[in-house]
Amino acid sequence: METPPSSFGTFTRRRLLQGIGLGTAGLALGACKGAEQPGGSDTLKIGFVSPRTGPAASFGEPDSYVLELARKKLAEGLTIGGTRYEVVVVDKDSQSNPQRSAQVANDLINSDGVDLMLTTSTPETVNPVSDACEAAGVPCISTVVPWQAWYFGRGAKEGQTDAYKYTFHFCFGVEQFHSAYTHLWPQVETNKKVAVMWPNDSDGNAIRASLGPMLEKSGYTIVDPGAYTNGSNDYSAQIAKFKAEGCEIFSTFPIPSDFATFWRQAAQQGFRPKIAQAAKTGLFPSQVEALGDIGAGVASAAYWTPTYPYTSSLTGVSSQALGDGYQQAAGKQWTQQLGPSLALFDVAAAALTAAGTPRDRDAVAAAIATLEVETPVGRLKWGAGPNRNVVSTPILGGQWVPGSGAYPLDFVLCENSSDPNVPVAGQLKRFGTLT
Repeated sequence: METPPSSFGTFTRRRLLQGIGLGTAGLALGACKGAEQPGGSDTLKIGFVSPRTGPAASFGEPDSYVLELARKKLAEGLTIGGTRYEVVVVDKDSQSNPQRSAQVANDLINSDGVDLMLTTSTPETVNPVSDACEAAGVPCISTVVPWQAWYFGRGAKEGQTDAYKYTFHFCFGVEQFHSAYTHLWPQVETNKKVAVMWPNDSDGNAIRASLGPMLEKSGYTIVDPGAYTNGSNDYSAQIAKFKAEGCEIFSTFPIPSDFATFWRQAAQQGFRPKIAQAAKTGLFPSQVEALGDIGAGVASAAYWTPTYPYTSSLTGVSSQALGDGYQQAAGKQWTQQLGPSLALFDVAAAALTAAGTPRDRDAVAAAIATLEVETPVGRLKWGAGPNRNVVSTPILGGQWVPGSGAYPLDFVLCENSSDPNVPVAGQLKRFGTLT
């Protein structure tokens, strides 16, 4: 496993193509490759790219366990159209860096000759990997980026329903955030004034454009001091504005390090909202525990928990068994990334099988476009909307509370509006009342 030092940056599609020596000619060449595949005819290669180091490294915490489960099952091979195929999974660390993500994606495409790419966790990893695959004509399945940030953040236009031929995605969107928040927040009485910290990145821009207006239509007042740059270290001006406006709800979509900096400064400067709602950070126990006393009571949202009543179609592992198995094997508390990461391999196996000719890239892409498959996050069905490339999945609201067992904190689901099959376990409490 590669673990070089992390860095962080931005990219554009043209810069990406030039950086790997393609340019527009290379794009045309990649599009012409069609079904051509390097490597042995009876061996299928799956690439897997995720952030194992860098600012988003907490998303990659359970990767080793998920990869072990997937590799163990895939070691049996896949029998497709009467042919038994060996399956090899090649995983790479994106370092939470867009340029690095593009580099390792193209290494997997051009050097390893992968037949199918899988990628997860934040636009900084997922979007450049998806772009590299689209340019090269390699089927790609991705997750854990709000689908608007993935679809429109890569250049698709409003009203365009089939923007990409080779890249496919399953994840929640702003509609699910809106549903979760408007069912969660009323559980605590507030003045409905929402202080927002939405960064100048794919996630923040998608949320600002879509979620903000939706919340306003639901009767909330949005207090937005403007987009900030990832990596900022002084939030005094924003905190002063939130205090002056009397905001009782705080909502943010930052990278973890930025939230930690802001939240500590907010505590020092006396900004103490009744509800502290975090997304993109505050997802995993390690992120919240690192905040110390100001972590308990932070509200978050879950795209998977062990109480999801769904099972991996590839491995036969239930959601509960997935969480329990990870805790036993890793000696760490479950994290919600377990579910979608394993789901990627459910989709991969189902897509390669459904294609009939799994080394034909066009056939695999066509199979994904109409695929239906059971996963730990639920039953995924492409072709049912919101567009050809995307399956919209649930995200449910909850809160970090002091742990009642072996771990310092527990995550309690408090609403299930986008998937009533998942049980609710508690009610949102005012921040500051749980310690």
